Amino acid sequence: MPALSSAQITTAVVVADAAAGDRIVVTGAREPTAADRLAGDLVLIDAEQIRHSTADSVEDLLRRHAGLQMSRTGGPGASANVFIRGMATSGTLVLVDGVRVGSATLGQAEFESLSLASIDHIEVLRGPASSLYGADGAGGVIQIFTRRGEGAPQASLRVAAGSYGAAEGSAAANGRFGEVDAAMSVAHEQLDGVSNVLPDDRYHRYNPDRDGSRRTTGTAQLGWRPAAGHRLGFSVISSKLDARYDATEYLPDFTTDASPDFHGKLDTHSAALDYHAEWGSAWTSTLRASTQESDLRSGGTTIDQYRTRRAQFDAQLTWRPEAGQSLTVAYEGLTEKAHSSAFVQDEKRDNHALVLAYLGTLGPVQLQADLRRDQNSAYDEVTTGRLGGSVAIAAGWRVRALAGTSFRAPSFNDLYYPYYGVPPGNGEFSIRPEQGRSIELGIDGQWSGFDVSATVWQNRVRDLIGFQEVDFGGDRSVCPPDPMYDYGCAANISRARLQGLTLNGGAQWRDWQFRALADFVDAKNASTGERLIRRAAQQYSVSADWVQGDWRWGASVLYVGQRPEGGDGYQLPADTTVDLKAQWQFAPGWTLEAKVLNATDETVHPARDYQAPGRQGWLGVRWDWSARR
Repeated sequence: MPALSSAQITTAVVVADAAAGDRIVVTGAREPTAADRLAGDLVLIDAEQIRHSTADSVEDLLRRHAGLQMSRTGGPGASANVFIRGMATSGTLVLVDGVRVGSATLGQAEFESLSLASIDHIEVLRGPASSLYGADGAGGVIQIFTRRGEGAPQASLRVAAGSYGAAEGSAAANGRFGEVDAAMSVAHEQLDGVSNVLPDDRYHRYNPDRDGSRRTTGTAQLGWRPAAGHRLGFSVISSKLDARYDATEYLPDFTTDASPDFHGKLDTHSAALDYHAEWGSAWTSTLRASTQESDLRSGGTTIDQYRTRRAQFDAQLTWRPEAGQSLTVAYEGLTEKAHSSAFVQDEKRDNHALVLAYLGTLGPVQLQADLRRDQNSAYDEVTTGRLGGSVAIAAGWRVRALAGTSFRAPSFNDLYYPYYGVPPGNGEFSIRPEQGRSIELGIDGQWSGFDVSATVWQNRVRDLIGFQEVDFGGDRSVCPPDPMYDYGCAANISRARLQGLTLNGGAQWRDWQFRALADFVDAKNASTGERLIRRAAQQYSVSADWVQGDWRWGASVLYVGQRPEGGDGYQLPADTTVDLKAQWQFAPGWTLEAKVLNATDETVHPARDYQAPGRQGWLGVRWDWSARR
């Protein structure tokens, strides 16, 4: 529901903002809004940045351009985790064209299923947003927008090959034909890679074979405008991933065997039907019905399955009584069904939510407030809210402040996984949603080709869900008395204090384009004072591009500091990777592309006992056509 194509942004207020040169975003307020009216820390990664980035995946793109931290069990295609402001992946909500995606059994988005080839742009709202989007927006929201059929017909083809047996191919076409718009894309990516696990790993999972991946994705959308300001749209997205990995299985004598060929086969599909209507200049409504499925089958000789099915209905109405004032009311109905080969039976839960959001302009001050009430069949009711605003302090400069509450829902595994999950109805032992309180202060500035942004933030989270050990001296009274929990259970066991500073900056000088980002994170368990695992205290990203005529040259540097891993004091070492790229438009519509990833062949450990590929060269060619020519 929140994702609207550019053709849908035609209200008088939004058109006026766009004419003034403001960036129009959706994620920060559920409705198309000029970015400088929002109090939140929102990052837009546009189509040009995606096209010219050296990122090897969606998660790698996010950390380079939005400052998010990443952990991955190997190279591209391996299982990935993304941390926004120190929050775990389970606290990050991911939407694709407005549809919630991910696994409700595992409780997180599956970034490895997403392909850069079909993406038009990405909006990242850094900071809690449960009051707009509900559960799992405790750390932030990532909304991905695929290509839409706007303007004159256009098409593109791209093929590329690289070392480690890498190859990519994609095709896309889109355009508007009278009252009908259409877009489609298809992409295939493959990588032979290296063994994801290092020799002599702690759990003896190492297998010298290559742990590569194969991923095929496709998208399609069709829209019809029966009248001015009205659009009926249908969209589908599908992805199939086959990723090899190293693991162990138990033999009859209870010894472990790492020799099987382990695969994780992940199929994801989503479809949505939406109707957007503008009733004059003051009223806008959107209706959306969507479905999403995530089906993971993983293992060697024994196959485990985790499947999520979601059905969602959204209704939203926005009233703009005058310029600079808007009030949005929304309803969300969500049904989630989960199947796992480990569960005793299939499980289901329903969620109903009401949202009220206000944006107002009072002279130089921009106000933002939102309130949401969720009622869930598994964890009862949760109310969250945010209040903030910004004020212009000089031409091109503004300061902003935002405070709010958030929550993260327990996953189906937290509730139902045998010998771990605690189902609803267990009284004092029932798992409560994680609750957060946050505050942030920021300043943004633009002048003469330069832009800067700084945000200082703090988020305190209580009732963190984790495993309460019993067999090694843990508190048995925390778990239900059933003997099934004699070794431990899922429980609300700790608190977290997350705080930090994010700095962004960019400049354009003659033929040069520069961008820099620094992220400082202090993420600790407030109960013990220990740093949370896999969160680096510092992460820096710097890029420089030189563009002249038909040529573009560029380099980027990414530094990730040390981060703790496990409870034995082990630290993942810091690493610095340097990427180089070159593009040459050698004929109208034709571009030759080359890049070298990890040019210095840095040893990168994305997680303990795991490794990523070393230096990797790529060479590709792209063809772009447009009827405008």
